[in-house]
Amino acid sequence: MVATNTTRATVPPDAEGPRAGHPGPRRLSPQAEGMLALLVTVAIWAAFALSARALSASSLLPADAALLRFGVPLLVLLPALWRRRRRIAAVRPSAAVKIICGAGVPFFLAAMHGGALTSAAFVGSIVPGMVPLFVSAIMVRRGHGLPRGTQAAGLALIAAGVAALVWRYVVPVDTDVLVGAGTLLVASGLWALYTVGLREVDLDPVGSIGLLCLPSFAVIGILVLTGVLPTGIAHAAGSDIALFLVVQGLGVGLCAGLLYAFAIRRLGAERSSVVGSLSPVAVVLLAIPLLGESPTAAVLIGVPLITAGVVLANRRPRPKVPADA
Repeated sequence: MVATNTTRATVPPDAEGPRAGHPGPRRLSPQAEGMLALLVTVAIWAAFALSARALSASSLLPADAALLRFGVPLLVLLPALWRRRRRIAAVRPSAAVKIICGAGVPFFLAAMHGGALTSAAFVGSIVPGMVPLFVSAIMVRRGHGLPRGTQAAGLALIAAGVAALVWRYVVPVDTDVLVGAGTLLVASGLWALYTVGLREVDLDPVGSIGLLCLPSFAVIGILVLTGVLPTGIAHAAGSDIALFLVVQGLGVGLCAGLLYAFAIRRLGAERSSVVGSLSPVAVVLLAIPLLGESPTAAVLIGVPLITAGVVLANRRPRPKVPADA
């Protein structure tokens, strides 16, 4: 008896699991898990916007960045993707097209080209900022009701914020910036398709990355090999390759892909797209020390409008509490 008691006394209090009065570690709710994943994703998206602008000053070309963006996740996840090959192949073509076009080569090249013609603030504001509007339009076309109340007001503020960003380049006309902004709008619409498409596939986040990266890497590889898109990766600076490998390949391609797909499943497409629009603030703040960009009056007006719109659009009406009989 004495030996037994001595032995038990040396065991840490929680080694035998939760006991009465000592509950185990609390797990986050599914909504909290989704929000945490989405906030990390927003930080990675901010890095994506900065890299889209930085690409124009680097020794890499858009095709090189795309090869890193889609190739690194494939290399890291290859064994896991092989185990999921049948489920990936079984995805409906309509959903697969939304994902492959929405976040694949068309989106990537549009975002990179738009970033080269504008600024990091434009990339970080227009691409994620307009996604809620495009997603809402898709939902309305599918028969969902029109946005109402604070959500409608929020979406209107987001649109007003984007308009404020580009207004100063309309009079007088700055063709490069307007073309860049239009290209970024195309990228935003494509990302909305990707957001909706993720909800239509029965794949885990790893499978979703495979569905996106496999055909995208094949397409960009064919475009490079046939000379349609030029490449300079063989002569690029090692520091540029390392930067884009980390930001685009590991960050955007792997981590953000896993986390965003996870957040979509936890929070839904509309809420994820709205919360994701908070990245403009992070981009503007980071672009000042990292890229030397000074916020213009248009940015100082447009970004707060987008942020306010995000806050309103993300609000949900509280359920009515029935009155006591």
